[in-house]
Amino acid sequence: MNIDKLLEVNPVMLALFATIFTWAVTASGASMVFFFKSINKKILNSMLGFAAGVMIAASFWSLLKPAIEMSENNGQIAWVPAVVGFLAGGAFLLLMDCILPHLHLGRPMNKAEGIKTSWQRSVLLVLAITLHNIPEGLAVGVAFGALAHTPDQGILMGAIALAFGIGLQNFPEGAAVSIPLRREGFSRLKSFNYGQLSGFVEPVAGVIGAYMVLMITPILPYALAFAAGAMIFVVVEELIPESQTGNETDLSTIGAMLGFATMMLLDVALG
Repeated sequence: MNIDKLLEVNPVMLALFATIFTWAVTASGASMVFFFKSINKKILNSMLGFAAGVMIAASFWSLLKPAIEMSENNGQIAWVPAVVGFLAGGAFLLLMDCILPHLHLGRPMNKAEGIKTSWQRSVLLVLAITLHNIPEGLAVGVAFGALAHTPDQGILMGAIALAFGIGLQNFPEGAAVSIPLRREGFSRLKSFNYGQLSGFVEPVAGVIGAYMVLMITPILPYALAFAAGAMIFVVVEELIPESQTGNETDLSTIGAMLGFATMMLLDVALG
């Protein structure tokens, strides 16, 4: 299917296909638990750093920059939708972080966050990972939803680059979830199921994001910035602190640099 044919497809369907791809890559990464029982801490930190770098680059190149350009083209004050949407996205994730019960990998039960509950440890661990993946699916959905506003080849290629970049960092992310779960005592099959299940929220968030933009076109710059703010919240709240644990922090920093450069290359080259 060529580019012109893709532009004729409903943006919501494109968002669904793209986020199914990102979920499938998460599942592929999670399948590494069938081959490895543990993961070297240096490798894990490098993976998390790479994921952080991809998300930071995607937040600007694929979301904030287009939001600013769209605002200028619409005759709006360019920085208003970007700033308002960005802060709203961060506030939304902060609210979810405070409400949704969850537990980060490697932490004891008394360190569970959100509303107190009697849910099992495994459920809380999966919810923490699911919370992380919501902004990624939302970002891809909003990016494809932009085609309803501007059915342009550049917008389409930018959305494809974003989906590919998110998918790229989802592979090590899936492994970084399932293998530590195995170390926590879960079976290989259960660790895989939880690892891939964490990415299943991405198609749901992607369809919601694309549909909302489709229905309410004027919110598009705000929606793009909202997704960026939510992603940056996850990076600063979870990925960077977790990637910097241990003594080899340089590896996670190098991973972040490589992740940023990779996503920037994808977006500039394709978008």
